[in-house]
Amino acid sequence: MPQHIEQPGPNEFRDPLIRHEIKRAGVWIGLTLGALLIWQLSFPILLIIGGVVFAAMLDGGTRLLGRALKVGRPIRLLIVAIGVIAFMMWVFVLAGTQLIAQAETLRQVVEGQIAVISRLAAARGIMIDIDQATAIGREALGTIGPVTSAVGSVFGAIAAIAMIVVIGVFLAVEPRLYERGVAWMLPMNRRHEFYRTMALMGQTLRRLMAGRLLAMFVEGVATWLLLSLGNVPMAALLGVLTGLFAFLPNIGALISGSLLILVGFSGGMETGLWAVGVYLFVHFIDGYLIVPMVARRSVDLAPALVLAAQLLLGALFGILGLALADPIIAMIKVWLERGSERRAELQVYEPG
Repeated sequence: MPQHIEQPGPNEFRDPLIRHEIKRAGVWIGLTLGALLIWQLSFPILLIIGGVVFAAMLDGGTRLLGRALKVGRPIRLLIVAIGVIAFMMWVFVLAGTQLIAQAETLRQVVEGQIAVISRLAAARGIMIDIDQATAIGREALGTIGPVTSAVGSVFGAIAAIAMIVVIGVFLAVEPRLYERGVAWMLPMNRRHEFYRTMALMGQTLRRLMAGRLLAMFVEGVATWLLLSLGNVPMAALLGVLTGLFAFLPNIGALISGSLLILVGFSGGMETGLWAVGVYLFVHFIDGYLIVPMVARRSVDLAPALVLAAQLLLGALFGILGLALADPIIAMIKVWLERGSERRAELQVYEPG
């Protein structure tokens, strides 16, 4: 009597093609769920990245201080951290009263100048709705609201800034502890490469942030002093905003330049031309002296790539994504370059 041969049921997938397709579908489903999870957790993730960037700044300052002060790293880190916190308190607390008053005046001046431009255009046959143009101006100022709120209303951004500072300080105090914690989740044969990549990312971030802080200081102080010499209204606020916007390559220069010119011409033709001259001079120094010097000593990012990343991350995650676009792209570039170098090394030492 012939034996009955069992056939696979509908729940068994023995066909290699079906198994392959199921694995592919699982990968895509996993990627989709991962992207949704990242989207839902975007704000805390950006705060963590901001903490990493702040830790790189603290570590860079600690290393720089070590060249002049021969004391232990914890003491140097404490000195740098106290200096940074004191500076933030000076900007956001001691100078807050003056900047708060000027911030509201700045908004009124910008809206008034937009209305003047609309009337001049209408007089020359270019019909522009003044109310619509003013609304566009308010919306443009709204896009930089978190930055102006950090200057004019400390309480609006204090929580995010505090979290970034706390995360950055903890990372700077014990960087190896957190590196080992992440490496523990990786296979043993991948950990050495992970440490190497992290060291390169840290070096790149330190140099990138050093150049960025130098640009912020030079642009902010130079703008404040030169505008004060030309009797441009709200020179202190414009200097602070220019320094803050210098953290945002490309877009920051456009925003700060627009504010300088609008406020400058509100004080008259001569004042406006002086403001234009200040803007061109400051950004000439930044573009032809500071940026090339920083690019030679750090990762050289293509301006179009940085601008595209700023637009994308700014549209997705707001001002925080816009501010962190440059460091994120720098870290991704280091990771990709190191991966390419690693594959090339494996091909060289591959037998045959």
